[in-house]
Amino acid sequence: MSTIIKTLAIAITFIVTSVMSAQNFQGVATYKSKRQMNFDIGNDSTDTGGNMQMDSAMQDRMREMLKKQFEKTYLLNFSKEESLFKEEESLEAPQAGGMQIVIAGMGGSDILYKNTKENRFANQVEMYGKVFLIHDELEKQEWKLESETKNIGDYTCYKATLTRERPVEQEGIPDEDAIPEMEEYVTTAWYTPQIPVSNGPRAYHGLPGLILEINDGSETIICSKIVMNPKDKVSISEPTKGKKVDQAAFDVIMEKKMREMRKRFEREGDHDDGESFSIRIRG
Repeated sequence: MSTIIKTLAIAITFIVTSVMSAQNFQGVATYKSKRQMNFDIGNDSTDTGGNMQMDSAMQDRMREMLKKQFEKTYLLNFSKEESLFKEEESLEAPQAGGMQIVIAGMGGSDILYKNTKENRFANQVEMYGKVFLIHDELEKQEWKLESETKNIGDYTCYKATLTRERPVEQEGIPDEDAIPEMEEYVTTAWYTPQIPVSNGPRAYHGLPGLILEINDGSETIICSKIVMNPKDKVSISEPTKGKKVDQAAFDVIMEKKMREMRKRFEREGDHDDGESFSIRIRG
């Protein structure tokens, strides 16, 4: 059955591509993201002798603010072979009780450019006050085309799955020399051959049609709107700002920064005055 679906999807892609090949079509897809996570919020101090205690109402507000930090709207400007993915401009970070909540690594200024014809990407990322420009090849994604279909808006979508590995999250500061424990996880995509571009949100690509929905077990990104060939020409400009690195070098820099931050927080926790609290996010 899956072979029939695969053949059908390829056939539909060929037909639609033949119809659209005579024109340089462009589009803008709007995506919304949600993350399923559990938040543990509480005071680090067990002292009740006058130190700050976070009541249940404040904890509820904190959870709501944290939840909103993971609910984002993104725009994907795309053509046949290029795309530009970035967060839609929004208001300032949510606040709870006068406290601004900012999640490291979720910069709204990040821009991801993909070129599927040249098999490369350029990712402009702002982390810890510095701007990096990551240049590298697109990851080869071994998708398995499944037999299920469903409609998303006006588009018929086909299911595809991608099985990969990632490090298991650990509490505390892991040993730098230790080999990380890995876990297998499955990413599910829904793509439509009606829009014959091998592209999608974030770094996802490689399917015979635009990806309209992605779920990796903790985060869901779903397309809420598509505008094909808008009156105003779609802007797809490769980012140029930032310190140039490849993906491997960037990963090393980020791991070092994360270790430094964890050590700093642990040192500060050892000398707190009873007015601190912890936030643990699992997902």
